Amino acid sequence: MSTPYAWSAVFPERAGSPKVRRRRRPAPTRCARRPPRRTSAGWRSGWGVGLPPSYRQFLLFADGWSDAGDEYCLRSTQTVGWFRDLEPWFVDSCLPEGHTPRSVPDELYFVYGDKQDCVHIREEYLPDLLLVGHWDDGWAPLNPRVTTAGGEWEAWFHAPWLPGANRYRSFWDLMEDENRRLASR
Repeated sequence: MSTPYAWSAVFPERAGSPKVRRRRRPAPTRCARRPPRRTSAGWRSGWGVGLPPSYRQFLLFADGWSDAGDEYCLRSTQTVGWFRDLEPWFVDSCLPEGHTPRSVPDELYFVYGDKQDCVHIREEYLPDLLLVGHWDDGWAPLNPRVTTAGGEWEAWFHAPWLPGANRYRSFWDLMEDENRRLASR
């Protein structure tokens, strides 16, 4: 049985912006939850992989938040895609031809929470990330190369102003952390 995720607590039903907003500038007033997916059929065929449970449940709650062109966005299933396809310039700049990707040992990489150092990323994972959203001038991709026993994929928040990426055990953990940060402001 899968874990139920309280998406309505993170994205309450109300007019205006979601709880999760840009930290530097006001959230767009048009932010809106997109209608949920009715079924999970077709998710595997679109990306060639099954999606992690917390993200699948989010899509059954809302097929994205706002539009891909907005400043804050959780992409709809029609605009989700591989980082290498949607942001090839960034992947190419981090992994130029002949460059050996920066990697780190497991004891530094698999640290989450307050003790994590965002510089400890594995650049070789960049092309394989599934880009599901963006905000605060950064990207929110999911990493199918690091999964939990329950099928969750590691989630990243990667931005040009970070020396690496903040990594989370799941999409749910990323969104909960973002919500906590904003609530504490």
